[in-house]
Parts: sequence; structure tokens; C-alpha cells
Amino acid sequence: MNTNKDKLVIFDTTLRDGEQSPGASMTKDEKIRIARMLERMRVDVIEAGFAIASQGDFEAVQAVAESVKDSRVCSLARAVGPDIIRAGEALKKANASRIHTFIATSPIHMKYKLQMEPEKVLEQAVAAVKHARQFTDDVEFSLEDGSRSEPEFMYRIIEAVIAAGAGTINIPDTVGYGEPEEYGAMFRRVIESVPNSDKAIFSTHCHNDLGLAVANSLSAVMNGVRQVECTINGLGERAGNASLEEIVMAVRTRQDLYPVETGIDTTHIVPTSRLVSSITGFPVQPNKAIVGANAFAHESGIHQDGVLKHRETYEIMRAEDVGWGQNRLVLGKHSGRAAVKARYEELGVTFDDPAEFQIIFQRFKDLADKKHEIFDEDLQSIVAGAEEPVEHYQLAALDVHSRSGTRPRALLQLMIDGKEVSAEADGSGPVDATFKAIESVVSSNADLKLYSVNAVTQGTDSQGSVTVRLERNGRLVNGVGADTDILVASAQAYLDALNLLASGEPKRQGV
Repeated sequence: MNTNKDKLVIFDTTLRDGEQSPGASMTKDEKIRIARMLERMRVDVIEAGFAIASQGDFEAVQAVAESVKDSRVCSLARAVGPDIIRAGEALKKANASRIHTFIATSPIHMKYKLQMEPEKVLEQAVAAVKHARQFTDDVEFSLEDGSRSEPEFMYRIIEAVIAAGAGTINIPDTVGYGEPEEYGAMFRRVIESVPNSDKAIFSTHCHNDLGLAVANSLSAVMNGVRQVECTINGLGERAGNASLEEIVMAVRTRQDLYPVETGIDTTHIVPTSRLVSSITGFPVQPNKAIVGANAFAHESGIHQDGVLKHRETYEIMRAEDVGWGQNRLVLGKHSGRAAVKARYEELGVTFDDPAEFQIIFQRFKDLADKKHEIFDEDLQSIVAGAEEPVEHYQLAALDVHSRSGTRPRALLQLMIDGKEVSAEADGSGPVDATFKAIESVVSSNADLKLYSVNAVTQGTDSQGSVTVRLERNGRLVNGVGADTDILVASAQAYLDALNLLASGEPKRQGV
């Protein structure tokens, strides 16, 4: 790292704020896998969850804290005693920990949400920071809806919580209302106006409602901020959060402009992006910066000619620097257990139970019989398919008849709690017929909100990854299925979503 530049702390909140994206649920094991990849990427702080939200969230934070050694592990906590105690308990075994406590400071939030007077809010914030310091020497304080807070009150509460022991001050653009010049200038004024501002690192956390999350974050960096809170693929509720890969690569590419450097190993960006996409069922759009399939593709003949003659004519980054081209696994049906297991370990996936790995290895063999080449994305989809909740519903067989001029019909056999049931239905298309056949015996009363198909890798023999989003009684879940047969993948995804709805403990946790 250039000693003339400041360190920009990368705070990843994929496991907490990213999970709040509707249906983007993650199990404890899935969170551990993502956390290990973030650690390998050398992310500075991993916000693992909101410990008090549920027992599941507590256990996930605890598990990440025990698994991660090189990154600091953080838990969110409201500025109240029970939240902070729960966060402290979850982080007890962390090699390095942080409690991130927050309270709303904008007039509209204090009046209508908290129903508290400003002085009481200030008092509670100070008490929360002092309480959190009993569990860790690293406390972050956030002013929720900070970008709409009154400046003088903001200065007072920041000065007070720094004095109480907060080492990081986050002023989030909670509702994505900020504009780059305005948002950056706010930080400049705060840093200049708060007497003890030099005793803390200032942080930004931007939402993307107006498509300005990355721009706002980078503007804040240019005005003194030295921590950026972000997520892989920009995952997050509503329009998402600032995208980690865009922040990191902007700083790296424009070293002539930004007075900071990160410690991120960028070669792990694409593999981590694919992992998060596989686990959450949220595909990356092809034209997404850095990690989209078209990010380094050149269709124009003029562009192609220029790149061939001199890469820098049309490429400002090297694809290999962010992990493109490193995701090929040259294994096939003759590959042995040791090679497959070793590659999984490189991807951050370990198997403590030999029986568990045997199931994964058999799925690998089954896929290798259908495909000539296996990619890392295929391996991720195999694991994702093996990490389903209690399987009330399983697909035993599927037979779909589709012919031009006739109405498609699906015949299938399901295992429902161990009992085989047959079903059939016709529909406007083969997928519609398949889903209607399932519903004819399940009667879930769920509404289909999203059906998405994406190729896992390249080629006509690629697995199709299908995401199905169902809603029932206000609860959203994403089911994921993958197979070289799109109809089989579709049925698997629909059943995966039904299993999530049927599970007693919601997979998605948070606030």
C-alpha cells in the first residue's frame, strides 16, 4: 500500500443489510461460506447480522465470529441494552469484534418513529456506546437517516458519542435521498465542526434508490470519509446498497484521483459475486459493472480492433485483476474425490462430515455425466442445492409434453413427507404446466412473484439456474434450482421455495 495514501476501510454488510433484500435469505452455513470468501478478499470488517433479531441470526453471527480470523466481525444493535448484550454474546469468540449501534437522529424519525425528544436520543446514544465498550474496544455509532438530520444536533451527538468511546461514526443515506455534491459536503462540514472528529473514522452507508449509492460514497471519501459500507453485487433492500466491487475498483483504477487505497485482494471479486448470486438467487445483470457477464465484452468492431492492438484503448481494468478467467475447473467424470474436495476448499467450502461430502461428490459425478466441463459456478450450485431446509417436498420424476399447436402438459411424481404422490396439469407453457401440477397436490396459496432463468456457465450444456420467488401472508422467499434441464430446475426451484415457506423458522432474518 502507498504510504502517502490513507487506508480506506471496507465494511461489508452483505450478510446483514444485503440479506434484507426481499427473499435474499441465507442459512447459517451459507453465511459462513460467504464470510470466508470475504475474509479471503481481505475485507476489513464483516457485518455478520443483527444478533437480537432472532435465534437464527444470533447463531449465524456467532458462527461467523468463530470461523473468521483475519477480518473483524461485527453485529448490528439498536441503542438499547438487550440488543447490545446479545451482540456482545454473539461476538464473544471473535478474533476481532465490533458492535455497530444506531439510533435515528432526523426530526421525522425522532418524532414519528422513536417518539422521543432530541435530548433523550442523545442521552440514549451515549449510554449505548458506553455499554457496548464493555464488550469490545471497537464500537461504531450510526446516525440513522443522518443525511436528513439537523446539522447542529448531528454535531452534538457525534461529539458526545466519540467522547463516550465510539471509534467509527457512520452517517448513512438511509433512504437513498442524497446527492453526491451535497452528501460529500455534509461530511466535510461535520468533520470541520465537531471538535473531536480527529478521534474517529467517519463512515458512509448509502442506499441506491436514485442510483447514486456509489457516487455518494465516493464523494464522501473525497471529503474525509475513511470507511465505506457496501455489499457484494450491491445487494440490499429496495434498490440495494453501494456495490463493493464498484467502490474498490473505482479507487484502484483512479489512483490519480482518490487519496486512499484499500487492502482488498481484487482477484476474489468475481468468485465472491458468483457465490452470493448462487446463494441468494439474485442473478447479476449482464451489464453490471465489474462482475456482469458483459463487463469486459466488446461487440463493436472498432472496439475489438482497438483492444487487440492495445488493451488500454478501451479497457481501463484487466479482467483477470477482478477474478475473470480464474473460475474454470478442468475436472470431469473421471476426477477423484481429492481433487474435487481440494477445489471446494479453495472456494471456502469445507466438509467436516464425510457423509455430507459423499452426497456432494455424487452430485458432482451426476453433473459431470451431463456436462463436459465443470466450472466453479457449477460447484457452488451443487452445494446450494444440497443446503435446502427440511424437505417436505421433493421431486421424484418429471415428464413434460410440449408440442406446437397443443397445450403443454406436465406429469410428475412428488415425495411429500416421504410419501409418493402423482400429479398432472396442463398450462400455457411447459413451466406453467409444471407449477400447476405441483400446486394441484400442494395447494400452497402462495403467489408467484418472480420467475428467472440464467445460465450458470457458458455453452449449450450449461446448467440453467432458476429462481422462483413466492409470497404468502406477506412473507417472501426465493427458491433456487439448477440443472441442465430447465424444466427440472424450475420444478426444483418451486419446491425449494415451498420448503422455505413450510419451514418453521423463517430463513430470512433481520429488520
